[in-house]
Amino acid sequence: MNKLWIAPILALMLGACDNPVPPDKKAYVGQWHEKNMVLRITQEGHVKYKRVNGNTTTSMDVPIKRFEGNNIEAGLGPMSATFVVSMPPYQDGDQWKMVVDGVELTRTAE
Repeated sequence: MNKLWIAPILALMLGACDNPVPPDKKAYVGQWHEKNMVLRITQEGHVKYKRVNGNTTTSMDVPIKRFEGNNIEAGLGPMSATFVVSMPPYQDGDQWKMVVDGVELTRTAE
């Protein structure tokens, strides 16, 4: 049986899961980093995350499900993660920062 049709259908399904970032959260969009953590949020509603903690690396590349207050819930189906945003994006001098999961991140040019 030819299963070449599965990949295009899966790609369409995954693309349909993205929820664009709402206008009141547009400051979240961009690439944020710290020495051991990178968080990229796209306007189209996608999160790419990587964090190194000792010998453990956690990464994900998933659509945003929704914003709950300042927090971001992202994932596919029943599998999801919540990024706890204790300080939403704010300007510190000429840099934009936010605190996610207890880590102060700085937005960088992509």
